[in-house]
Amino acid sequence: MKPSFRLAALSAALCVAAAAQAQLKPPPGTGAPAGPGLAAPAAPAAAPAAPAQAPGTISNPEAEKAGQLAAHAWLLLLDRRDWGSAWDASSAVFRQTVPLGTWMDGIPKVREPFGAMVERQPGQGMYKKTLPGRPDGDYVTVNFLTKFDKNPQVVETVTTVREPDGRWRVTGYTAR
Repeated sequence: MKPSFRLAALSAALCVAAAAQAQLKPPPGTGAPAGPGLAAPAAPAAAPAAPAQAPGTISNPEAEKAGQLAAHAWLLLLDRRDWGSAWDASSAVFRQTVPLGTWMDGIPKVREPFGAMVERQPGQGMYKKTLPGRPDGDYVTVNFLTKFDKNPQVVETVTTVREPDGRWRVTGYTAR
């Protein structure tokens, strides 16, 4: 498979595909400690505006918070360039859709141009029971406004799914 096609396939799979099981940490600005080796943001920027409720969304604050925490924990793995642990912590659908080799080859190409993460602000989680091309379930999508040292404004969109064991895991990721 040609490298450009492989990266396009990874990007497509990430857009439609596959939370960390441990190391769940609250987002910055919640008053909770940032954790070892993580710097708290100097001054929180305004959080991204909450989008209007999209068709098919249902208000479920508990699920939205759980999905947001899982998404944030998973992003911390990416911030540490712990690509393998991020893949391991992703949903079963993600792991089936994005083979480990494709992930390990593609995700550095997506993330490294941004540089090191400086600050991240979560938006409101959007809970849905259905997603196009996916089985019915519990999904939460969160947009994070992230400042990197080489790119001051990146929107990271992370979709999580509650799996049969009750844990929230990432099933989709895009950064633009």
